Amino acid sequence: MLFVSLASSNGNYPAPHFSRFYSLPPSDQLLTLIFFFMNIYVSNLSFNVRDEDLKDFFTPYGEVASARIISDKATGRSRGFGFVEMTDETAARKAIAELNEATVEGRNIKVTEARPKEEKSFRGNGDGGFKKNRW
Repeated sequence: MLFVSLASSNGNYPAPHFSRFYSLPPSDQLLTLIFFFMNIYVSNLSFNVRDEDLKDFFTPYGEVASARIISDKATGRSRGFGFVEMTDETAARKAIAELNEATVEGRNIKVTEARPKEEKSFRGNGDGGFKKNRW
């Protein structure tokens, strides 16, 4: 979910929170805007599926704010999964229910609500990455 709020400049309200996605009205206007985006995770996609194709799969269910296929940084090739953001929760849940296990280009795709990205933990042995003899 994305919350954007704008407060008056007289100090009686909390400081405004800004989003890089939206232009906001002048700060002297008291206004609260709430934008809901449900983030959907789509996996087991064919490597031929592009952003536009992914958007087209979900458009019949409602407004799609964004759709992107995740690519390998080194090769630029699709990694076989992507994310879709929809503006209506009801439409998003219907799309998840109906598109999960659907066949797209010969593959059964998996469609679920996306979970927040987990922080990567440091995987080391505490010696700065250098191996030392145990003895």
